[in-house]
Amino acid sequence: MLAPLFAAVMAVSAACDLEHPSGRPGCTAAAVDALKINRLQVVGTHNSYKMAIAPKEMGLIRAAAPKVAPTLDYGHLPLTQQLQQGARQLELDIVDDPGAGGLYATPLGRKVMHVPDIDYRSVCPLFTGCLAEIRAWSRAHPQHVPILILLNLKEDSLTLAGAVQVPLFDPAAMDAVDKEIRSVFPEAELITPDKVQGRFPTLRAAVAAGAWPTLKAARGKVMFALDAPPDQVARYRQNRKTLEGRVMFVNVDEASPAAGYITLNEPEALQARIQAAVKAGLIVRTRADADTVEARANNRKPQVAAFASGAQYVSTDYMSPDPRFGPYETHLPGGGVARISPVQPDR
Repeated sequence: MLAPLFAAVMAVSAACDLEHPSGRPGCTAAAVDALKINRLQVVGTHNSYKMAIAPKEMGLIRAAAPKVAPTLDYGHLPLTQQLQQGARQLELDIVDDPGAGGLYATPLGRKVMHVPDIDYRSVCPLFTGCLAEIRAWSRAHPQHVPILILLNLKEDSLTLAGAVQVPLFDPAAMDAVDKEIRSVFPEAELITPDKVQGRFPTLRAAVAAGAWPTLKAARGKVMFALDAPPDQVARYRQNRKTLEGRVMFVNVDEASPAAGYITLNEPEALQARIQAAVKAGLIVRTRADADTVEARANNRKPQVAAFASGAQYVSTDYMSPDPRFGPYETHLPGGGVARISPVQPDR
């Protein structure tokens, strides 16, 4: 006899749109809702808040840093429109603005921007404003598959005269990030490390045992992941064994007791590692393209590798083509918003 979860996976067609299963062959609502969320695959966006740099400013950047300029030459639609297009992973870069505020000549709070001083235009300048927009869309579409929101904490400053000196996220600032998330999203709408870990001794043990929520339980919810280097992750975890009380999952080594999520952004070079992480129960984010390189060359090989890797969240800068570069764009193979991942966890 097939185990119930395996039977549910086998009952769902690979062509099934997991967000809108009604009326599709081999796509029954009951079987879809029984799936755990680490069994799906969706498309997301990179630096989702980023607006294009103004032409005159881009000209100055090209003159000063000709190798850097092409990597910054992209932008996105407002978050609501990206969600309407089918993005189910969004990425926000935030900087801290302690004290009285005004460090970036914008309103008080943690700000959303790519590179202070040169790439600062955002579709939603305040962190809580971005979150409020996402929540408004989520509330209007309560059957959506879970949305992953990645956070990068920006701490680098430009080495230019007059450039703003970006502060580090100290423990108080880390706590404030969680507080601002909870100020927008109530507990019932969040998938948190504590909820996944449950009674297991570590988060890593929980995901290895298949403790992710079912799609039925996760519809209409969001989860956050801190995509950060080890020193920032350590500041966020502080003295915790895993992530007790924290809102965000963290990008850590697969063997860590806090492992539940990992960023592996090179789908060709890291194909085997991504597949192993998925099989071990982790949720993985990878990228179909980066720095406008693939779009300019219409190179879809990394995109194909990204989807084949089984990573649950495949990020792109091109849900629609940039007409300056050509036809390159990224969509879920077979269409739809969410599908069964081609690589499945062992449990």
